[in-house]
Amino acid sequence: MVTAFLSRAFIEPNQRVLAESELTVQLEDFLHHLREIEGEDAFPKSARAYLMDWSADTRGWLRRFYTEDSDEPHYDLTPPTEKAIAWLRGLEQQRFVGAESRLLTVFELLRQIVTGTETDPEARIAELQHKKAELESEIKNIREGRLGMLDDTRLRERFMQMAETAHGLLGDFRQVEDNFRALDRQVRERITRFEGSKGEVLTDIFGEQDAIADSDQGRSFRAFWDFLMSPARQEEFGRMLDKVLSLEQIQELKPDRGLRRIHDDWLGAGEQTQRTIARLSEQLRRFLDDQAWLENRRIMDLIQNIEQNALEVRERPPRNLDIGLDQTAPGIELPLERPLYSPPVKPRIEQHRLAEGQADIDSDALFNQMYVDREQLRAHIRRALQTRPQIDLQTLIGESPLEMGLAELVSYLAIAAEDPHADIDEARHHEIAWTGTDGVERRARVPGVIFSR
Repeated sequence: MVTAFLSRAFIEPNQRVLAESELTVQLEDFLHHLREIEGEDAFPKSARAYLMDWSADTRGWLRRFYTEDSDEPHYDLTPPTEKAIAWLRGLEQQRFVGAESRLLTVFELLRQIVTGTETDPEARIAELQHKKAELESEIKNIREGRLGMLDDTRLRERFMQMAETAHGLLGDFRQVEDNFRALDRQVRERITRFEGSKGEVLTDIFGEQDAIADSDQGRSFRAFWDFLMSPARQEEFGRMLDKVLSLEQIQELKPDRGLRRIHDDWLGAGEQTQRTIARLSEQLRRFLDDQAWLENRRIMDLIQNIEQNALEVRERPPRNLDIGLDQTAPGIELPLERPLYSPPVKPRIEQHRLAEGQADIDSDALFNQMYVDREQLRAHIRRALQTRPQIDLQTLIGESPLEMGLAELVSYLAIAAEDPHADIDEARHHEIAWTGTDGVERRARVPGVIFSR
């Protein structure tokens, strides 16, 4: 009774999850039909009592759980139950055993293994040349009218093996889900018992998840899902399946009607597995957030305790208490702010006897020197940068003409050399013009200088 009902409710329609109310109604109808055959005293428990019994820890035939968007319990088959039902189905008397198709599958798998592990390029090329010769020979036979067709026995044999493999894939999804749930339980237990730092536990958790994803099962499931999600593959599979099911020899076998939509069942089961993995990841994140909240609350409790103790001793501080602070604020020192090493200049001093000069020169030049105020020039630069992010030297001098000629121009170049925000481009040049005190216009060709904020 248990096997028949669970197979009808979950496996035959490929139903992944059923609410308790829906599953209870199905079981009540199933028990009603059985009691009409076996008598009213057969199977005396209620449908809900049977479901509670099958999902108990002592049985474990069903998994009873709650979803995020519902307060009603839900049920799903456990992987061992599905395997047990598949084993019982295998005890049915088969029409015949497909020995040839299985042997060909074994040979093909062995050929793929040998080819995939061959490191000699010449051997691989020889294998491809052999396949090429077989394909060319087959093309030649088809053009000459010699078509190699499968007889009815071989056709039915390969179809039965295909159907068995296709149905077996559905059971793999429940096993994958169960493995990820087991991983989630292990991670939660490890977090609860872990005594190290948060960084260590996160490294341990994510390393374990990467190990599961990179395992043989994880790689195989990811490759299967990528292959299945291809629209071209889905269309090709559906087209071939419709063509095969329309064959007269296959229709005589009366294949399972669910086989026509088996690829849709694969997609539904795969999406359910992906949702389960995403839900477990979300629950794990919430669990970690709760752990962090508890740690922060502990820190706040300690701070509050310190503040309370400080208020108690504020009026009567303890005597002979010497507490000092090195700094009232943390000091910030960036490595890139440190200047590069400059070797100290060692002056070389030579002693010479000074001789009295005999020349008679005009000393007025000593009293006619010009003084260039660099701060005033910097003020010109700052004023120009208030309305723009940068300005070149030629434009700046156009707005604030030179008043002291070449000496003022050289001062601008010196400021640019000292300013870390200024850029001196030796590849470009500017023509700077000014009029001296003698009324003569002069020009100077200087490197391109750009001042920035």
